[in-house]
Amino acid sequence: MKKRIVKRSLIILGLVGLIGVTIILYIMFAPHRDTQSSPVDFNLSAQELVRESLDDAAATNDKYLSEDGDSKIMAITGIVASIEKDFDDNQVVLLKAETDDAGVKCTFMKGTNKNAEALKIGEQTTIKGVYRVAASYDEDFEEYEDVIVEECDVLIKEN
Repeated sequence: MKKRIVKRSLIILGLVGLIGVTIILYIMFAPHRDTQSSPVDFNLSAQELVRESLDDAAATNDKYLSEDGDSKIMAITGIVASIEKDFDDNQVVLLKAETDDAGVKCTFMKGTNKNAEALKIGEQTTIKGVYRVAASYDEDFEEYEDVIVEECDVLIKEN
């Protein structure tokens, strides 16, 4: 009787462990959305997006962020204010007019970095990417924080 209980318990624990490992592996290796081949949900200028964010960051996040992880894909048009690299060696392009308090930081991916390298400061461009964070004002540092858009690529390069 005691052996039977131990045997059943081990079988149940083994099945629970197997199900747990299967779920973890599924989450780790689930296919990600291909941002660049997906349609654009919103076409905005960098100024429009920043203004909307600074007016009401919570409403902006509600509008463009999704709980399921598939946040809105947007095409953002603006003037290239700076081009930098992040810690992962990806290009980060800031779209911002000289008179704006904040801008839109567009982080590129390994496969699209080359397209960002072709941009020049001062030129107008349209960049496609996934919305992540609204612009805001940080009272502690007394500075504006930019809108964050990730998984970016250049759609239109204008002179």
